[in-house]
Amino acid sequence: MNFIDEVRIYVKAGDGGNGCVAFRREKFVPRGGPSGGDGGRGGDVTLVANPHYSTLLHLRLNPEHKAQRGRHGEGSQRTGKAGKSVKIPVPVGTVVYDDDSGEILHDFQVPRERVVIAHGGQGGLGNQNFATPTRQAPDFATPGKAGEEFNLRLELKLLADVGLVGFPNAGKSTFISRISAAKPKIADYPFTTLVPNLGMVQTSDFRTYVVADIPGLIEGASEGHGLGIRFLKHVERTQLLLHLVDISGYSNRSAVHDFDVVMRELASFSPEMLEKPMLVVGAKLDIMGESTELEALREHVTRKGLEFFAVSSLAGRGMKELLHRVEAMVLKPLDLQAGEDEEEASEPEPSEEYGTPPHLTDEEEHLPGDE
Repeated sequence: MNFIDEVRIYVKAGDGGNGCVAFRREKFVPRGGPSGGDGGRGGDVTLVANPHYSTLLHLRLNPEHKAQRGRHGEGSQRTGKAGKSVKIPVPVGTVVYDDDSGEILHDFQVPRERVVIAHGGQGGLGNQNFATPTRQAPDFATPGKAGEEFNLRLELKLLADVGLVGFPNAGKSTFISRISAAKPKIADYPFTTLVPNLGMVQTSDFRTYVVADIPGLIEGASEGHGLGIRFLKHVERTQLLLHLVDISGYSNRSAVHDFDVVMRELASFSPEMLEKPMLVVGAKLDIMGESTELEALREHVTRKGLEFFAVSSLAGRGMKELLHRVEAMVLKPLDLQAGEDEEEASEPEPSEEYGTPPHLTDEEEHLPGDE
């Protein structure tokens, strides 16, 4: 399984080069004086959000990253060469933690965003910097400073607009394969989906949003049963949750029971998950037969104040109405945000030189000589 969403790495920025102690000794130059050059600066370690990466597998295979140290200063006032920096690509959505303190150092949410995570050490000063009228031959220099080093924990949280949750075999993989070009594994046994799948959905007006299919939850997932809840972090950033429930009756479980179990596991993972907008979807409508699970689930969900849809991903029944509702809930907030950004950009900023002119009072509006 090549989907790696958490790794620990060690990063070390380059040390600064030492300053040099040297004196200029040339023929016909009786007062050459100190000529020791400064050391070069150590290289930095930079993390860069690369949209072409989707997992942290490349860092699992290469856990140590060290930048080059700066070269030492040399005589004739020659400064040492700066060390080469190291750039580490990470997927968009990566959260960087200091593994020793647990502090969040950065959260990458924008493609090509870059952060210097470990700064290189400054180079030491050569003895030319310490010459004074009373100390014309300093015989000392300063060493370069050590570069920063950290033990980091990188955690990937996929960036998606809609997250699919539900019991194993609730129809999540079939649903995402129907509405997008995603090709998840689909089979008639539990846990066919072992890693999250992302699908890009295109609307009728050529707009897009991203859907994440999360491996199924079972009772006791918060205690580590099944696949546990290790993948639920990938829906923490979603705007909308689609809770799919099997209403066909072939699972030998109650649809209401499945719904309540998943809701409890979501609450165990994070109470904030239940505060997200959620649509409940009764799946496998085409094979429901004489089952009474549909009405029982609809009544149960309605009492909780949630919207309910019944669909068949294979036959396409109910899909149009559901997708229209999803688009309204996902894309409308983006339109409002875009409008606010344009409005803020259109507001003229006050001149830094003159500032904002004060408002005139009634007495100040008519100045002497206006009549």
